[in-house]
Amino acid sequence: MGSAEASTKPTELFQNVVVMRHGDRLDNSDPAWINTAARPWDPPLNDSGRDRAFATGRSIRSQLGFPIHRVFVSPFLRCLETANGVVAGLLTVTDERGDSVDAVIGPSKIKVSVEYGLCEMLNHIAIRRNVAPNDGKFSFDISKCESTLSAGTLDHSVERVYEELPKWEEPVGGARARYLNVIGSLADKYPSQNLLLVTHGEGVGCAVSKFVEDVDMVCEVDYCAYSHLRRPIYIDENESFKAGDFVGLPEGLVGLKYILLNKESYDFEENYK
Repeated sequence: MGSAEASTKPTELFQNVVVMRHGDRLDNSDPAWINTAARPWDPPLNDSGRDRAFATGRSIRSQLGFPIHRVFVSPFLRCLETANGVVAGLLTVTDERGDSVDAVIGPSKIKVSVEYGLCEMLNHIAIRRNVAPNDGKFSFDISKCESTLSAGTLDHSVERVYEELPKWEEPVGGARARYLNVIGSLADKYPSQNLLLVTHGEGVGCAVSKFVEDVDMVCEVDYCAYSHLRRPIYIDENESFKAGDFVGLPEGLVGLKYILLNKESYDFEENYK
């Protein structure tokens, strides 16, 4: 009986999901940029942001101990550029002397797709009224978004969770529910794969508040800050999947300041690499 029970016992694996904020945006370091920008609500990264994204990819590769299989990214330009940098960092290897070797973007290394559900909160809290489009239409062209991504990693065949952006002046509660829904939906679509979700500060904060035990308030989300979520996946003899609950790992918080329910403040910014 013991052997029979062992043969029917589901195999337990773990799925990892990393929820990350984009890198340093140009309009924060160069406020005058918006005066001549055609899309002032959609700034690119500055040089520091590109460097930080690449460094974060290398840090994830060396420190978290698992491969990233798929990346899903907000359509905002700063997130698309962050995804490119992080993926390059993930794929960069070092030679025997410890020197970096240029990343080789192969057709099957890491798959990257655009997901509207990871977009910024579409309200004046996150996007200032003086830069938002007057008609509330942000006009993202998915093909142009995809053209920003490295061709070797792009997977445009994926069916998106959200087929369109939220309406302008999206309620904060609605945006938070959206972030949690897209995290769960993407994880359920790919239960055997580890995911990286490149989004905005509110999305990372939602993941921490929801899944990290005893967190009362997220106070600050730095550029390229991230939260590492993990859940068990059980595979039965018919190769069907059953997922457990996500848990946010305190040791997997990088670049965040938050307060626990006992009012003790934690600052993980010094862990940023």
